[in-house]
This record gives sequence, C-alpha cells and structure tokens, in this order.
Amino acid sequence: MAALFVVSSILLFILLSLDSATSFQIADPQWHPATATWYGSADGDGSDGGACGYGSLVDVVPYKARVGAVSPVLFKNGEGCGACYKVKCLDQSICSRRAVTIIVTDECPGGYCSGGKTHFDLSGAAFSRMAVSGHGPQLRNRGEISVVFRRTPCKYHQQNIAFHVNEGSTPFWLSLLVEYEDGDGDIGAMQIQQANSAQWLDMRHVWGATWCITAGPLNGPFSVRITTLSTKQTLSARDVIPRNWSPKATYTSRLNFS
Repeated sequence: MAALFVVSSILLFILLSLDSATSFQIADPQWHPATATWYGSADGDGSDGGACGYGSLVDVVPYKARVGAVSPVLFKNGEGCGACYKVKCLDQSICSRRAVTIIVTDECPGGYCSGGKTHFDLSGAAFSRMAVSGHGPQLRNRGEISVVFRRTPCKYHQQNIAFHVNEGSTPFWLSLLVEYEDGDGDIGAMQIQQANSAQWLDMRHVWGATWCITAGPLNGPFSVRITTLSTKQTLSARDVIPRNWSPKATYTSRLNFS
C-alpha cells in the first residue's frame, strides 16, 4: 500500500506540473495579407532589446536573425510578445517559395505600422531570406512589400521555459520575464506560488513579456504557472525560482509546452 501511495503521488505531481500543456491548435492553415519592411543593418539580426524586453537575447540563437517588430494589431499591448509567424512575399520574380519564421520581439507603432494595418518590420536578415538566393539586396531595395503571413507554433528545440528575474526585483516587488515558450509563445495570465503555500497569487502584466507581483515579503522557492493567451494552455513550473534567487538571474524549468 505504501508503494502504491508513492507511485500515485508521483503521477499526481507530474499531472499537476504539466496541467493541460500537452496539445496545441495554434497553427493557422490560412495565409493572411499584410505588408512588410526591414530595419537595422542589411544582413543584421534586427534591433537590440525591443519592446518585449528580451534584451540581449535578440542577438543570440534561437532569436538571432528571427527578430520581428509588428504593428499594434499583432503586438496586443505586449501580450503578443513571443508569438511566432511565417511570413513570405509573393512576387515570384524575386521571392522564393519559402517563408521565413519570425518571433515577435518588438513593436512597430507608427509609420507603415499605423492606422490599424497588419505590418511586419523584419530584421534585414529575415527580410532577405524571403528572396530568391542572391536577390536579397534587390528585395530590400523595394522598401515596403506585400506579404502573406500565418501563425505557427514556436519551437525552441531542446530548450525549456526559463524565467528571468528583472533588475530591481525585491521580496516586495518581483518582476519576471518569460523566455523560450514553445507552442503559443504568448502569455495571457501568470501566477506565482510561495514556499509552503497552496495559494496561487496573480501576477500583473506590466509591459512586453514582463509580469510582476507587488506583495510581501514573498518567500521562495517560487513555483510559476503560466497560461497562454491564444489557446489557454497552462503549465506549472514547480519551485523553479530558488529560495536564494537574485535579480538579473535566469532560472530554467524542466518543462515546456510540446
């Protein structure tokens, strides 16, 4: 009986940790019209940082060269951060048939992106990948182009969800940034659970992919539960942030949406 209880407890823990994070319907089979431009250096990775708060992550794999700023209709006041899209141009005289996959890391609030338009402002490298081999410069010279896009699941191969504790965090004001979220990529709700507590405390969306809680003193280790914006999938990372956590540190979970 004791062994059966232990096995049952382990299975229950696994189920609680994964919640309903095992299925995705985020892939969109339909292509939708939009426009696109590029920014930064011609073959560069895009902006440093960005309105989503990913900071220097945009300069390294897997974000590197997949950076995309989007108009407010896709940025969704920051809740669209982390979402992934396939984008391709249609002019067969210069564009290849392949689509480039981009990650929303920034917002494009004005100019081409204003007026309720659906617009992608891509890194030079991402924009050039839509061209037939060797025609990247010619495509970039066209400025704004017509494209089609569709939502696609994010895939961070062999990378689990991580939580970056933002600078300035204290036991009374804890701010977290979510990184490497497979599937939806976006976040609709986020909660935290303190040590020796069964209560989940709601965090508040601040900006970009950053969430915070003002309470305290908060006692670690902390478990974190996230709910995606698009398909309402949930995942709970148990005790992912240790008791002796530090601001500016990143703590990687053992889980991801799959």
